[in-house]
Amino acid sequence: MSSSAGGGDQRHSPLSHPVNTTAAPAPVGPYNQAVLAGGVLYCSGQIALDPVSGALVGEGDVEAETRQVLSNLQAVLAAAGCRPDHVVRTTVYLADLGDFARVNALYAGLFSEGVAPARACVQVAALPRGARVEIDAIALVP
Repeated sequence: MSSSAGGGDQRHSPLSHPVNTTAAPAPVGPYNQAVLAGGVLYCSGQIALDPVSGALVGEGDVEAETRQVLSNLQAVLAAAGCRPDHVVRTTVYLADLGDFARVNALYAGLFSEGVAPARACVQVAALPRGARVEIDAIALVP
């Protein structure tokens, strides 16, 4: 597990540990990129922020945003020693369900190995920083 400064809560408890990496954007609030508890990794939602600049990428292009979201999510998984095939559940948040097919095509590419995770997909009124897509995940740590 990697750990870095950047807004995440670095307190440890005997039952859970924060997971943060500089390969994904720093949290924009009082949370961690993920928390490991009982062999399960709970990943916070990722939006299309560039890990270096912190700027939203894609300029409104939902496909560019989705690629960055999936890259950020993979970085958080990797920081805990996980791969996409360890993911058992995701939630996809879309600002517009009209983007479902385009987001789904890219999402399917990430989860093409092994059993596809269970998933919910919902349209929301708004996402942080004007993002069009956000994805969170739950994974089993090997």
